[in-house]
Amino acid sequence: MMPEFLGSSEHLDVAYFSMEFGLEPAMPTYSGGLGILAGDTIRAAADIKLSMVGVSLLHREGYFRQHLDSTGNQTETNAEWAPEQFLQLLPTRVLINLGGHQIQIQAWRYLVHGHSGHDVPVFFLDTAVPENPEWEQSLTGQLYRNDSKYRLSQEAVLGLGGVAMLRALGYRKIHSYHMNEGHSALVTLALTEERMWGHNLSAASEEDKEAVRQCCVFTTHTPIAAGHDEFPVPLVREVLGGERTDYLLTTGGCRNNALNMSNLAVDFSRYVNGVSMRHEAVSKCMYCNRSIDNNHCYINGTTVLRDDVTPCKYSEHPIDAITNGVHANTWTSSAMSKVYDRYIPEWRRDNHYLRYAVGIPLDVIWKAHQSAKQELFDEIKRRTGVILDPEVMTIGFARRATGYKRTDLIFADLERLRQIAKQAGRFQVVCGGKAHPNDGSGKELIRNIFKAGAELKDIIPVVYLEEYDMALAKYVCSGVDLWLNTPLKPLEASGTSGMKTALNGIPSLSILDGWWTEGHVESVTGWSIDDGWREQSNREEEIASLYNKLEKVILPMYYKAPTDYIAVMRYAIALNGPHFNAQRMVMQYLQNAYRHPINA
Repeated sequence: MMPEFLGSSEHLDVAYFSMEFGLEPAMPTYSGGLGILAGDTIRAAADIKLSMVGVSLLHREGYFRQHLDSTGNQTETNAEWAPEQFLQLLPTRVLINLGGHQIQIQAWRYLVHGHSGHDVPVFFLDTAVPENPEWEQSLTGQLYRNDSKYRLSQEAVLGLGGVAMLRALGYRKIHSYHMNEGHSALVTLALTEERMWGHNLSAASEEDKEAVRQCCVFTTHTPIAAGHDEFPVPLVREVLGGERTDYLLTTGGCRNNALNMSNLAVDFSRYVNGVSMRHEAVSKCMYCNRSIDNNHCYINGTTVLRDDVTPCKYSEHPIDAITNGVHANTWTSSAMSKVYDRYIPEWRRDNHYLRYAVGIPLDVIWKAHQSAKQELFDEIKRRTGVILDPEVMTIGFARRATGYKRTDLIFADLERLRQIAKQAGRFQVVCGGKAHPNDGSGKELIRNIFKAGAELKDIIPVVYLEEYDMALAKYVCSGVDLWLNTPLKPLEASGTSGMKTALNGIPSLSILDGWWTEGHVESVTGWSIDDGWREQSNREEEIASLYNKLEKVILPMYYKAPTDYIAVMRYAIALNGPHFNAQRMVMQYLQNAYRHPINA
């Protein structure tokens, strides 16, 4: 029997493991897109009554709080919070062997309530118990600390401790273990140890390995090498012990005297997917004993140019694509939600009904958007004291500040921007996003935007909002008039910010990469930066395209043909909203990954 406090049976469709979950703004258990996606996945699972649980770490110190001075210099402090204000501490504890001794783990529970009335629990693992030594207590403290031993130990707590906790809580029969990025790859080791109970891991046969594969699903999210954790074998031996390390050395996860967590997850999964159609092709190059840099695979020292359509012929693993989606009920503004409730009353239950937004009168959409815009401007004034003009076109850009996101690309030619503002129409820019504490180039991007804003202040207001989180994201993604996205190709695996804006009737001006290659219909759902697909970015041509479309198409339409602009807003809802949502995404996982192991 399951413990009464869980309110669920021992049979479970999916255990969803993720290093981070974005569930509430005041719970700093996420750093950005990966955690927000995990939270949206759980919310959608609750909506469709999927038997699922989430597993993560507590992160008592959070990711970090961002502080920006007047010139854009970023400093950080810990994001400490009180878990008991949001979570229920469960009485169950488990033990795992780490670093040669036993570590105790407790769990906190958060319940996600779906529109259907179904609840999905998320369990946050916590090593901060008095019985653990001080360093081990800290393992569930900070998210993404720049310390390899700390990171590997955390990932052991997540994978090994997570499986142990699920068993202790009564979840005996789980159909699919979904690893959201490689941080949770040691789930596969935990399942192997269960299967080999009482025997040395060296006795594991190919049949044993295949049995584990049949339980596991892996989603990869990034084509950036730094996004895939890799640990030297001596460190793995120190943290996990000799028997586990010797076993891992026999798997596809260990190469070149290092354990690559993503490769381990791929090697032990029956189903593997990227997070967009484009990302599927990129991933097929990444997981074939090669690495990727722009449009090249490096294969045993030989450079191979990838075709932009044909999947990598060297790929050893079947990799599918399930494009990300966002939780419509969470990210749609209050004003626009009321419009949908009036004109499309079934939209919350089934997001496919957003297709019927084509029938919503344009003036109704515009009025709701103006309400959301004013809410954003009120929040900006509250936070910064800056007063923006609601009559002026407002461009939004809010992404993690790191090199390949190119957050400062629009400011490449300040004189050209001045000319555009004078000749085509006034505009203002709202930006946001954190740089990792150790990402010096990301911090420089923020300073560049502050510098550009200071030079443009006489004609183009530029606001950079600090501490960009879930709450602020909802204001920005529903209140700007145009969403800008300028990643370096082909490094945008998916991106979900533009999906959030589309739900609110805000079109995108974006590089054709990630999800936008699927959601883009020129001058219908938004606009592309540069025309047509190119495998690699050309900075000069992309800057020229961005400025030309802003000057000759978008600003003239906004000011001189507003009905046409609102029609684009309506199509952004009706064409992108029904597909790029988390309900569709989870249903695809259910059909292709959870119930049908097509990659077995």
